[in-house]
Amino acid sequence: MKHVTLSVLAMMAISSMGFAGGGTAPVVEPVVTIPAGEEAAKPNGFYAGIGLSAVIAYEDKGSFFDHEAGQERTGDVTLLGGYEFNPYIAVEARYMNSFTHDDMLDRNLWGVYVKPQYPITEELNVYGLLGYGSFELDGKNGSGIDIDEDGFQWGAGISYDITDNIALFVDYLNIANDLDVDLFFNPSVDIDSEAVTVGAIYKF
Repeated sequence: MKHVTLSVLAMMAISSMGFAGGGTAPVVEPVVTIPAGEEAAKPNGFYAGIGLSAVIAYEDKGSFFDHEAGQERTGDVTLLGGYEFNPYIAVEARYMNSFTHDDMLDRNLWGVYVKPQYPITEELNVYGLLGYGSFELDGKNGSGIDIDEDGFQWGAGISYDITDNIALFVDYLNIANDLDVDLFFNPSVDIDSEAVTVGAIYKF
């Protein structure tokens, strides 16, 4: 019996020596590092913007930079708003309305677009515009122009973030291509229309 008692006391002494050094070891939190070039990207959410657009509508085979008969140019205010789901895809709506014109031509446009985009650098992005829209051309002074058409629209652009919330952009939008319209003075005319816009957006 004495031997059993001594054995138990020896085991207790060994156990006490094991805890005499100061208790359990501290818990070390794991450190998670993100490899260079793989920073976590977050969506920017809603944004809104304003721009100035140079818009041209021309008959048959013209060009944005030509100045020929049958072309009508307007300066437009462009309002836009959208939602960015992530750095690579967004949706956007636009409205344009003319405030200057060549020959008393009023024009307005609305469109809704899917906006695929790609960040070249942290500040610089390129993007496309693919969607559906409608535009109206209303002639003045007996010009006989009265166009109200809709259809597929596309474009491309580039933007630059000057702060976390503000970006500048410039883009091209193909509003209509070979649109067959009837004018009372010239039936069955093919109309093309294009716009170049420069502006700024604010990310909420």
